[in-house]
Amino acid sequence: MLKELIVVEGKNDAEAVRRACPEADVMITHGWGLTASQIEALQTANQRRGVIVLTDPDHAGEQIRRRLTALLPHCRHAFIPRSLATKKGKIGVEAAAIPAIQAALKQARSGGQVGTIFGMKDLIRGGLTGIPQAASRREKLGKLLAIGYGNSKNFLWRLNALGITRNEFDKALEQMEADLKWM
Repeated sequence: MLKELIVVEGKNDAEAVRRACPEADVMITHGWGLTASQIEALQTANQRRGVIVLTDPDHAGEQIRRRLTALLPHCRHAFIPRSLATKKGKIGVEAAAIPAIQAALKQARSGGQVGTIFGMKDLIRGGLTGIPQAASRREKLGKLLAIGYGNSKNFLWRLNALGITRNEFDKALEQMEADLKWM
């Protein structure tokens, strides 16, 4: 049972989360449409029981996630890979299957202050930027680390902001390389 409040973008996303986790409490942001009283309610929930942010794996979802991160220190973040959140051309939480939503919530990561554990040199060393396959490699590694996909700058932010350790990063890179050898 989830104790945290789940924050999603829209009504259909909320319905999908409720199908996946009937006991979950869900709040809808309506995109950018949070009122001052909703922000206050989110901040109170974050302090008392915690908040998990589950936005769509697209640009708008990422912008909403960043805004919520600024408003809700130490909230947790759940990510559904784009490949699992696409159905009939629609991308979002509402398009994800129940197991994908459940897995994302189970793997939610704590956010906080952006550290400087990782830098661009780590992305270059891991083949996560600067090569033609970098985007697909970031997608695979993001799935292994449960931090979702992002462009180089966004991926670096996620590594640092979501508490990924050097050991986790290195093990996930090794796993990705092993998986790629079998393909």
